[in-house]
Amino acid sequence: MNKIVKYGLIGAGSIVGVAVAGAVYIAATFDPNDYKEEIISAVKESRQRTLHLDGDIKLTFFPSLGANLGKVSLSEHKSDQQFAAIETARVSLALMPLLSKQVVVSEVLVSGLTATLVRHRDGTTNIDDLLGKDEQHEDDKQAVKFDIARVTVEKTSLSYRDEGTGAQYALKELNLKTGRIANGVPGKIALSVGVQANQPKLDITTQLATTLTFDLDKQSYQLADMDLQVSGSALDISNLKLKASGDASANLAAQEYGANKFRLNATGVKGKDAFDATLDAPALSMTRDKFSGEKLAFNAKLDGAMGNLVAALAIPGLEGNAESFNVAKLTLDLDVKQTAQAFKVKLTSPLSGNFKTKQFDLSKLTLAVNATGDRLPNKSVSSEMKGRMQADLLKESVQLDLSGGLLQSQVAAKIGVSGFANPAIKFDVDVDQLDADLYLPEKTGKKTSEPEQALDLSALRSLNLDGSLRIGQLKVANIRSSKVRLDVKARNGQVNVSPLSANLYQGSMNGSLSVNAQATPAIAINQKLTGINVAALTKDAADFDTLEGRGNVAMNLTMQGGTVSAMKKAMDGNMSLNLSDGAIKGINIAKKLRDAQGMLGKAQTQSANQNEKTDFSELKASFSVNNGVAHNEDLSLKSPLLRLTGNGDINIGNDSMNYLAKATLAKTLEGQGGRDSVGGITVPVRVSGPFSDLKYTLDFGAMVSEVAKQKVDAKKEEIKTKVQDKLKDSLKGLFR
Repeated sequence: MNKIVKYGLIGAGSIVGVAVAGAVYIAATFDPNDYKEEIISAVKESRQRTLHLDGDIKLTFFPSLGANLGKVSLSEHKSDQQFAAIETARVSLALMPLLSKQVVVSEVLVSGLTATLVRHRDGTTNIDDLLGKDEQHEDDKQAVKFDIARVTVEKTSLSYRDEGTGAQYALKELNLKTGRIANGVPGKIALSVGVQANQPKLDITTQLATTLTFDLDKQSYQLADMDLQVSGSALDISNLKLKASGDASANLAAQEYGANKFRLNATGVKGKDAFDATLDAPALSMTRDKFSGEKLAFNAKLDGAMGNLVAALAIPGLEGNAESFNVAKLTLDLDVKQTAQAFKVKLTSPLSGNFKTKQFDLSKLTLAVNATGDRLPNKSVSSEMKGRMQADLLKESVQLDLSGGLLQSQVAAKIGVSGFANPAIKFDVDVDQLDADLYLPEKTGKKTSEPEQALDLSALRSLNLDGSLRIGQLKVANIRSSKVRLDVKARNGQVNVSPLSANLYQGSMNGSLSVNAQATPAIAINQKLTGINVAALTKDAADFDTLEGRGNVAMNLTMQGGTVSAMKKAMDGNMSLNLSDGAIKGINIAKKLRDAQGMLGKAQTQSANQNEKTDFSELKASFSVNNGVAHNEDLSLKSPLLRLTGNGDINIGNDSMNYLAKATLAKTLEGQGGRDSVGGITVPVRVSGPFSDLKYTLDFGAMVSEVAKQKVDAKKEEIKTKVQDKLKDSLKGLFR
């Protein structure tokens, strides 16, 4: 037995010695460079490509079998244009495993590789001829052991161009270094590469360090201690920085994916907005049948046009399968900080869903809001609403039912959305009270020389809305009202509000409003105000303190234009006014007439004096409005001391007026401090100028003619009376 072993070892040693001696002899006598022309011709004949071997070819036979190539280039198919080139390439195989038909690669090195892949308009590529598979019989297939000691790729640039779509992609300065790459063996990987593209727009640099473990038979892959860093620009995001770390695994055969720990952080700038987002996914597992997660968290920060926004989404206890899933308690936190105010919003609810039916349910939704700011009541407002939200993605519908506190109001809202591309929204909302002015920007009151901003109602063009809003107490633009109701229908840029009703200023209003949001916006108002305290309304609405009284106001107006000024100047329609027990502030016409004897033959002009007013028991007027000018012909003002009629224009478009009224005192003013000499006299009163500086002109020159006419009429009456008396006496004598 010992002799058999002994002679066997001697024989094996002899064979190895002969093999080594043969390899040494071949290495010393064989020069592959002598066969360059044959290699080039073979490539030309078989592939119709031109191969350039500018560097030397070196072979090694022991202890590994390998080849070193110098500069090599390959042309495009049937063309002399270069397709790919390599500065240096080296491949070596372990010699001894080859005797067992096992391929163990000691080293792969590629340096200075450049190549361009092109997809033509007809769908073919410039490497189709290289991808042709040689026929191979099943009997010829041999199992190959995949084992590479190390791979080095450096100074490599690859590009891709799609002539059909115009898309272009490029990998610049690709550098790859690995440790051992073999089934079941952890191997270090270090990768750096620059990526550029135009569809989508990319210009990023990527660095990856990790440990790769794989099993080709089971198609499983694991990345451990991953450190990924990306910087550059993507889409419209500049200064992009992305970092990912953790462990990840995938089994392609079982369709199973997971992460023992994974963290992703991204920062960047888009326009004027800077963002910072983080994703944490520990203990995450997914298969084709089910998935689960101990905790999935997403955090985001945004600093820009809307202020500083911090958002956090937490999904603990995630469990699901191919059809359905459940989340024990979904939490979303939003923290928005702006210059003048700040908001904190927190949403919590269990979440369940079904992927097959695409139905999702937030069954116990809680929405908490906290707002702080100097303009808020007590500088802080907190509220909380509860309800439910259901979504059916197959039917493209969302239903929301909420009730509770919202800012300073108690709200009950039902909202339904149908269709996602062009959503149709239905709503029914009750609000107990709302002070909208608390949340609107303050009016500066300063006039600027900047051009007037155009009205932008484009958002209404895609609005599809149908619903009702009821508000118990409302304050907006300083106008106070109660029992407000708005029924709104909006579609294709046409918004109709009918009824638009409310109780306000000791009266009520009822009517409609419509808005056409086409290229040139148009508005129509049909409204009737009944029993309104006009002084309180005009004072709150426009700080216009000129008219007092209670009564009815009606308006039926249309207007159109690209700006508010243009709309005022294009106003058409009609208005009417019927007030009682009020006054016109700015002048006391009766007093001016009583004191008019010293002004006979003259005209007197004065500015409005808020300490003076002309009382009336009844005031009626109707207006026809054309191109922003309201014209009146039937003014009628009555009081115990005064009668006033008139006609003229109120220029709404230019905020001015030119009106001529005729004032007549009562014929007797005894007991009122008046003088009989001016009783019944009519005096013209002209009101003119801008609303902010109205002028009142009393024409006492016309009063002289009126006094003279009165005396002539009185004399005529006296003569007539005397003649009648004499005639009576004469008739009496005749009949005697």
